[in-house]
Order: sequence, then C-alpha cells, then structure tokens
Amino acid sequence: MKILLLTLMSFLFVDCNSQVKKTQTEKNGKQPEIQYASQIDDYVVEVFQDSKGNLWFGTLEKGVAKYDGSKLTYLTTENGLPSNRVTRVIEDDSSNLWFGTGSGISKFDGKSFTNYSEKDGLCSNMVSNLLIDSKGVFWIGTWGGVCKFDGIRFEKFLIPYPKVQTKINPDTKDWITSIVEDVDGNIWFGRDGYGASKFNGRSFVHYTTEQGLNSNNVQSIMPDNEGNIWIGTRVAEKDNADTKMRFGHGGLNKFDGERFMHFPDRIGLSENDVYSIYRDISNNLWFSTIGNGVYKLEKNEFVNYAVPTSTMSILRDNEGNIWLGCAGGLYNINKNGETINITTEGPWN
Repeated sequence: MKILLLTLMSFLFVDCNSQVKKTQTEKNGKQPEIQYASQIDDYVVEVFQDSKGNLWFGTLEKGVAKYDGSKLTYLTTENGLPSNRVTRVIEDDSSNLWFGTGSGISKFDGKSFTNYSEKDGLCSNMVSNLLIDSKGVFWIGTWGGVCKFDGIRFEKFLIPYPKVQTKINPDTKDWITSIVEDVDGNIWFGRDGYGASKFNGRSFVHYTTEQGLNSNNVQSIMPDNEGNIWIGTRVAEKDNADTKMRFGHGGLNKFDGERFMHFPDRIGLSENDVYSIYRDISNNLWFSTIGNGVYKLEKNEFVNYAVPTSTMSILRDNEGNIWLGCAGGLYNINKNGETINITTEGPWN
C-alpha cells in the first residue's frame, strides 16, 4: 500500500527548489547571501478554514500547519498528533477539529489531542476522508473501508463490491477516496476500482463504467446546487510498471440522475486524472487536473488557471481568496488570476 501511495504521488510531484522565494541578507558587509524560504511542505494535501477564520494546511510529512492571520505554526507528533501525515480536516458542532492521519483520527479541542486508531476499533489507521453528515453521523473513509463513529465506538460499514470488468489492484480495493452527502441526504462513496456507490440509508446503487463512468477509479465526488453529481476519475493504468502501458480513460463526469456527460474537448478533463472537486460558497465548481492546472466552472463556462504543479486540495476562504494545496507546496490565485507560491514567509496578503 505504501509503495502504491508513493507511486501515485510521484505523478504529482515537481521540484520544489525551483519555486521557493529567494531573499538576500548582508552579513558582516560581505557579499549578500541567498536564502531560501521553505515550502509549507512538499505535499500540501488539505486546505481547510475553521469557524474562527483560521486556515489549516494538512501535509504528508510536517503535520498540520495553522495560519491565524498573523503567524504560521505547526502541530506535529511532538504536540500530540498520532502522525505527521494529515490528509483531512473537519470541524464539528462543538468547534472541535478532527484530523484524518496516517495513524488514525485525532480530535483537537484547541489545547489537546484525543487520538483513535485500529486499537480502538477504527477500520484502518490510513485515513483518507472524514464527513459529518446532516444527521450528525460521523463517517470515516480509510484505505481499509468505511467506519461510522458515535464518539465512543466504531462500527464497520460494509459496502458491496459491484461486478467490474477492470483489473482490481488488491492494495486499493478498499480505499475510500471520497465521501459526500447530496441534497437529498444520500451518501456517496468514491472507490478506487469499484466506481461510485450511493447509499440512501437502506440500499446501494453502484455506478461504474458500465453505467457510463470514464473510469472505475474514482478520486472525487461533488454534488452541485442543481442536483447533479460531478465525479473525477483517474487513469488507473498509470500504476502499470511498464511505462508504455500507462494510458487509459479518466477525467471528469457529470451525472444528472439518468446519464453521464463527459468533456472530451476540455484539455485535462478527459483522458486524464481529475484529482479534486471543490464547490465554493458561490456554488462555483473547481476541478484540479494532472498537468493542466485547475478549472473553475462559472455560469456553465470553464475557466482555466495555470498551476505549475498538480493540485490536491482547493479552498475559497471567507475573503474570497483561492488556496491550492499542491504537490510542491501551497499556492494562491490572486485577484488578477495569477498563481502565487505561498511559502512559510508568505506572501499571505
């Protein structure tokens, strides 16, 4: 599983050293030294804003970074996190933050951490998704399936395996890549190899290539405000050890409840990986691609923004700023549509 994760990330990674900011300092009157501001992390995989306006950046190696509007601080295993791999951040009704990590989940009340792992009944320590739905049910997606959590006990939630024609990777057959709730209260699960599964509280409906998906390897799912379901998929053939065989179907799908729509004339949204889908407060949809930047869907028009690396998380904050968690660091799209690399030294404004 770890080998596969590294393989997936290798397609996303770019050299960070070419993107950090240089600063010059005088030292004893001699030639100025060139210093490099460091990236938030090589992989910023989650961007979240809490109810107090703080920004949180989940990373694969440095824990979670918090920007409070004036300074950047890190929380790591030294502070109480169970792992420095933080893939998801959500907030509950009591203003507790929950972190999905590489060693279970962690509740942070602003002062201390309460950690839960497989020893407590969690289905896998490798957490990929967190959702508290409209009924207050806490869903936890992992690389080993789905659990529900009532604050005391974990309950394994079994999802049937639909019949598929594609080859299943045994390392990812239980990887839950996405969990979202639609406007009707249905819970959708993205799965790597088994497409998308919709649960209405009683039964499942499965959507695979047989129903019209580009690929059974679903990376992201997002409902829009009109009842459509948008599904991003990846090219599973990229996992092939033979570089000549790393081509296949992927891309963006729109499901209106009856049929799937594809976007073959949009570079990056077809025959490619659509890694993340985000809906902002204005109900605009954002799509991250591999190698073709990010797209914003506004008034039925796709607008492309160039990003020098691959995006894994997108956030529009309370002030309208667009933040991109990327392979290669943190980025921001400014008011002019320019993509700016945000290092530990900013620029934050």
